[in-house]
Amino acid sequence: WNKITRFRGFNLFPRLSPFCVQALREPAAFAKSTGCELEVPHEKLTIAQAKRGTPAHRPVRVYADGIFDLFHSGHARALMQAKNVFPNTHLIVGVCSDELTHKFKGYTVMTEDERYDALRHCRYVDEVVRDAPWTLTTEFLKLHKIDFVAHDDIPYTSAGSEDVYKHIKEAGMFVATQRTEGISTSDLITRIVRDYDIYVRRNLQRGYTARELNVGFINEKKYRLQNQVDKMKETVRTVEEKSKHLVHRVEEKSQDLIHKWEEKSREFISNFLELFGPDGAWHVIQERSGRMLQALSPYTSPRASPSSSPTRTRSVSPDSFPSSASASPPSSPSSPSSRKKGKRSSFRAASTYSRHVQ
Repeated sequence: WNKITRFRGFNLFPRLSPFCVQALREPAAFAKSTGCELEVPHEKLTIAQAKRGTPAHRPVRVYADGIFDLFHSGHARALMQAKNVFPNTHLIVGVCSDELTHKFKGYTVMTEDERYDALRHCRYVDEVVRDAPWTLTTEFLKLHKIDFVAHDDIPYTSAGSEDVYKHIKEAGMFVATQRTEGISTSDLITRIVRDYDIYVRRNLQRGYTARELNVGFINEKKYRLQNQVDKMKETVRTVEEKSKHLVHRVEEKSQDLIHKWEEKSREFISNFLELFGPDGAWHVIQERSGRMLQALSPYTSPRASPSSSPTRTRSVSPDSFPSSASASPPSSPSSPSSRKKGKRSSFRAASTYSRHVQ
């Protein structure tokens, strides 16, 4: 407990009494039917004395009572105010039984045992009185050694009285708390009654039977049909949302593809123009290769003017070719064979000459 209450040298609960420590560690205790048994003398306190503070062994005993049906934050806030009205407070909470509540106020949702247990687990409560009286008597106050009674100061008309706390106020033992607006047990029940069909359908879906919900045969079929319709609507809504999401994703993907295609096309066109344009690298390569070819192999002059390139062409004299007379045996000019041989010799001579010229 010392590790819990102290953290790095700081005391988290510097003013906790033993009763408060017990309430934080375990549920609040039930009050004994014989009343409070204090070892120290219980002297009557004034509000001024209680506000100045009391010794740790003599806490101010504050009593707050109620029905506490459907225990909610409004109840917890009221008990928090009662707990903190004085520096050293022992909060006693009285819970009325089902019999008294049904007689003077009406039917409850929770049973008295459920309401007792709900109060025991509230962090501000130190002690719970079961079957608390509807109207506080002097004997009850003395039995539990109550110093002050906490409640909101709105007159509580019930059991034939204009204000059941009137005598407590006149005795100077009343401390007022503030109600929390917007929430009460009646408000919660009103919400349930207003949305009755919704909650019946909800419980049918969760496995409760029509008999447990006190629902007739026709209404049961109606509620189940409505549940089926709601399921179909939810399915359609889910499909619509998924389709919208899919269409949105397709649009995003298509836009991305279009942007990428435009970027790639612009890049391709730019590279093509850089390579094959008027000032592109392809023309530069062609020009440079042409110059290299011209430097390695200059252009040859035509055959009609062999004198323009004497170094590349050599003269061929008629003596270098064999004569037609020495190439073939003499034959009469009038024979056909001699004419054919002459033609072949002339063709060979022309071919040899052209090879030499080239």
